[in-house]
Amino acid sequence: MAGCHRTEQFSPDRSSLTGSGARTGQTETLDYRDRRLPVADRVADLIGRMTLDEKIGQMMQLDARDDLERSILDMHVGSLLHASSDRLRLAHELVASTRLGIPILVADDCIHGHSFWEGATIFPTQLAMAASWNPTLLEAVARSTAVEAAATGIHWTFSPVLCIARDLRWGRIGETFGEDPYLIGELASAMVKGYQGRGLADTSAILATAKHFAGYSETQGGRDASEGDLSRRKLRSWFLPPFERVAREGCASFMLGYQSIDGVPITMDDWLLGDVLRGEWGFTGTLVTDWDNVGRMVWEQRVHSSHVEASAAAVRAGNDVIMATPGFFAGAQEAFRRGLIGEADLDRAVARILRLKFELGLFENPRVPDEEAIAVTIGCDAHREVNLEIARRSVTLLRNDGTLPLADDERRGPARIAVVGSLADDAQNQLGDWAGGSGQAGWLEGQPRDLICTVLDGLRERAPAGCVVEYARGAEIVALMPDPAGEHFPDGQPRPRVATSVPVDERQLAEAVACARSADVIVCVVGDTIDLVGEGRSTATLELLGGQIALLDALAATGVPLVVVLMASKPMVLPASALNANALLWVGSPGMEGGRALAEVLLGECEPSGRLPISFARHVGQQPTYYNQVRGQHGDRYADLTQEPAFVFGEGMSYSTIEYGPVQLASADVGVDDCVNASIEVVNTGSRLVRETVQLYVSDLVTSVSWADQELKAFQQIDVAPGERTTVDFAVPVADLTIVDASGRRVVEPGEFELRVGPSSLAATCQRARFRVVALAGPMTCGADDGNRTRAISLGS
Repeated sequence: MAGCHRTEQFSPDRSSLTGSGARTGQTETLDYRDRRLPVADRVADLIGRMTLDEKIGQMMQLDARDDLERSILDMHVGSLLHASSDRLRLAHELVASTRLGIPILVADDCIHGHSFWEGATIFPTQLAMAASWNPTLLEAVARSTAVEAAATGIHWTFSPVLCIARDLRWGRIGETFGEDPYLIGELASAMVKGYQGRGLADTSAILATAKHFAGYSETQGGRDASEGDLSRRKLRSWFLPPFERVAREGCASFMLGYQSIDGVPITMDDWLLGDVLRGEWGFTGTLVTDWDNVGRMVWEQRVHSSHVEASAAAVRAGNDVIMATPGFFAGAQEAFRRGLIGEADLDRAVARILRLKFELGLFENPRVPDEEAIAVTIGCDAHREVNLEIARRSVTLLRNDGTLPLADDERRGPARIAVVGSLADDAQNQLGDWAGGSGQAGWLEGQPRDLICTVLDGLRERAPAGCVVEYARGAEIVALMPDPAGEHFPDGQPRPRVATSVPVDERQLAEAVACARSADVIVCVVGDTIDLVGEGRSTATLELLGGQIALLDALAATGVPLVVVLMASKPMVLPASALNANALLWVGSPGMEGGRALAEVLLGECEPSGRLPISFARHVGQQPTYYNQVRGQHGDRYADLTQEPAFVFGEGMSYSTIEYGPVQLASADVGVDDCVNASIEVVNTGSRLVRETVQLYVSDLVTSVSWADQELKAFQQIDVAPGERTTVDFAVPVADLTIVDASGRRVVEPGEFELRVGPSSLAATCQRARFRVVALAGPMTCGADDGNRTRAISLGS
């Protein structure tokens, strides 16, 4: 079989070739075009017909806004991103004129909706959706996104994000599912299923991407893409398990992080990509770099002196698709000529790319934009209803003295509502990052205003008859100025503008106070803006910027009941005027239906059921504040401040009250092949229906190596009517109660454990019961009665 050592170059008269690669009038069907043959045979046949240049081109993903003729006809590019319908049609026409007619693979950042398509359904951001703790809803979100994206000719989304939130200053916290590996795995798995649907042959399926593999969120000082200070044991303990889950469940692709770990860029990390991902986990999918990862090894990380060396290192490490590094084309060619990479290295990568294209059926149906499907799917009513439901279930009530709900069967509701804050009526900012108006897609300034319901819109729409809703901005947040380092990075990408906190506007403040004094209740919306969020936009502070703190203080001083809504991409440090307000809610970046969903909750039409997927700090100096930190330090506080978060992982209130009975265990002794069977009675002692998230945590009381004090192992959502008693049953496999030992093996260790079941990770709110893991067979035995371990039950690596 001929390979990439072939030296002849092809410059055909493109007008004389059909889309199948056969000359006009030719009746022979090439093997790779024969859909009756196994995919592996078709891949092998096609690779045998490809030149070196064509193989290298297949590995490249370039921006569709660039010169398409050069990308496709001269560089043989196999994948495009950031493409409008017009650009896609041109791309498909160009591909049809090429020698082999290999279809293009079209990707885009459909992160929480079809982000860069005008009128698409934009859902809450990932962290906001995670507050629903509802995998079924997230699967529906991903399915809706896939249907809309597929109609426009997109085959591949760079979602979901499986990074674990650590330092809240990091600009991409809002793209994560929060701080817990188990919750991340549950929600990410659901989204992968939604994207990939019934299988890749389904024309409404798109390829899912688990990103950013791995440890990208372990930053220094919250700075984006900084060196990840992670041992391999720490990676195995918390950062890798969510990725392992979706890898084994069939996620089609993984995207790499930008950072280095222990001095080695992920792009060339043989242990992580080869030994773990492809070796231990058996991942056979496609690896894609993030934006210009290969180039960054030259101009930013400076571990290679040229694109030749960087390209060779990336190929040898097992990368398949090289995103946005045009220099890879010449770099890989020269690396091949020098013997830095071989024919087999290229063929492995190209085979994985071609297999995706065959499995998607692109050779038979390249899935061009479908105007009829676009008309009936983009922003359709069914997707809008999914959006409204996930937005409702993401609203998280953190404080309430009885002020909420504003209206119910016992009260008519306020006559006047003062809605205050610039974010209360900022439609594009409400959508969050990766949403059209956030700057990544220059062709789209934002989503249509009439498709977005702001907080002000929602309250005016849903307020009781006769209620007057007035609005005052009250404060601005940030002003933008050019980065003194220049408008562009060395690779040509634009630098984010520098955000500076604006001073208090006394006139605006006075108008807001006057508006508030004439109202029965104030709804003040504060938070961050998209100028403070995303890649390269980490923040040194977590405090509210601009005039927002002064605004909250002034509103609190009026004595009018104050409801504070934190519309922020991530947890923020709040002043006393917010923490002590009559009610406090967090809505994240709630998407197009966010204002309507919040209004329904405030007015009592819908119960608040969100639970925090991430902890809130009291002060930026507390970082990190995640709940499952490793035990062992001097004391339990700072000399000048508590270490306790302002709000903990799993926390959230309802309008009713819930009481938990004692935990009942089926057995206090369990073996490694058993389940811990537990039940608990939950009682609604209030007067309204409750959707409760019952959370189960496990603490391994003595471990052979330092470990987290407790970890989430299961949760269930239940609806409980007023006065109703419900028994919730759990069966947690003992095999899930693992640690990673000093040798890097994931094991269950015999000994004593504590089960904690309750409404949040706060141990004081949980009911507890102890059980013991015993070695029931073989040479492995539990330790002495004092709980010390003498031997571990290994589950492999």
